[in-house]
Amino acid sequence: MRSFIPIIFCLTLLGCSRKKKPIVGKSEFQISLNSEFKDASKSPLKQEDLKVFNGLQFFPIDSGYIVEATLLRTPDSDWFLMNTNTNRKSEERVYGILTFNLKGEQFKLNIYQGAESLETEGQEDYLFLPFLDETNGNETYGGGRYLDCTIPEGDKISIDFNKAYNPYCAYNEKFSCPIVPRDNYLNIKVEAGVMSWKD
Repeated sequence: MRSFIPIIFCLTLLGCSRKKKPIVGKSEFQISLNSEFKDASKSPLKQEDLKVFNGLQFFPIDSGYIVEATLLRTPDSDWFLMNTNTNRKSEERVYGILTFNLKGEQFKLNIYQGAESLETEGQEDYLFLPFLDETNGNETYGGGRYLDCTIPEGDKISIDFNKAYNPYCAYNEKFSCPIVPRDNYLNIKVEAGVMSWKD
């Protein structure tokens, strides 16, 4: 009986040393995104990056980057092929124009509806909000960032820039990601959401 004690003790220590690290994050969004990136079955990270991944970098959460936008729908807008970082094209249309105030300034962004979303069960009300800003290439990914929205019942949409995230191609060139149209450039530093990926 005594001969098994060291083995059990060693196994216990080994088990303790291999406990999974908790998912980091200061909001539900951050925890969810870090959880996705840590999951090998979902993560866009390369294998070598996944092995050392401890969490994405985020700007401090700032309620000043949560704005209420007025939506002007554009029901007669034409479908077009949005460029991506690969040869693939994404069929999109401008669903509407968002007008909002951010840090005392008024801005406009086009919000897009994708043909693929309309044909995907559960995604019929999904809207895509890509944007560029003055942090790109420095604090954030050079190609801009994305936000996810849904079609509202009325003419108001809440935009939370704290939930801005990078396209997958920021982490791995094998992914095909829509290129943010130049019309969606904000002449301001949006210091909220995911920061650039440090290799």
